Amino acid sequence: MSLQFITVPPATSQPPAGLIVTLHGWGANAEDVASLLPLLNLPDYQFVLPNAPYPYPYSPIGRAWYDLRVENMYEGLAESRQLLIDFLESLENSTGVPLSRTILSGFSQGGAMTLDVGSKLPLAGLAVMSGYLHPDALTAAKDKIPPTLITHGKYDEVVPLQAALKAQKTLESLGVSVEYHEFDMGHEINPETLKVLRNFVVNIIG
Repeated sequence: MSLQFITVPPATSQPPAGLIVTLHGWGANAEDVASLLPLLNLPDYQFVLPNAPYPYPYSPIGRAWYDLRVENMYEGLAESRQLLIDFLESLENSTGVPLSRTILSGFSQGGAMTLDVGSKLPLAGLAVMSGYLHPDALTAAKDKIPPTLITHGKYDEVVPLQAALKAQKTLESLGVSVEYHEFDMGHEINPETLKVLRNFVVNIIG
């Protein structure tokens, strides 16, 4: 099993200043993420947008990192975790950008995967939008988890705000540098989220 992905090179003719890998949520796909890129205004960066490996049970075009239905909860997580780790470690060969200049980001289920996988690799930073912590996600974390951005909607009806607060508290207890933002929104990515994400990227990589 390998990951299909979309790659978007820098808008300039220069080598990428850095790499941003973004993981979609449960039932979405890489094309959904690609539609947001113009709003980020990061023309010097290369973007890599993988599709999750599993079909989404309720739509032919959606993808899933693992099952979220109660009877199969977290089925496929271990496989997706290893696929993503291997995929991220292979990117320097194909892009020329090292992990130390790569930011892993994700929305919802993709945000949970970001926290899980990103805690095990020497990445520049992690950005978690409307995400949550897997049970035991940080047990195999490396010594130094990268600086992490957490954004969440106060009125999120899918992933409660409490999940973001728990992630923030857990990471800070491990000595991680956490930037935390709440917005007046539901389970979504709004322009304010993208502005905060852009600033985070620029502050971390330049």
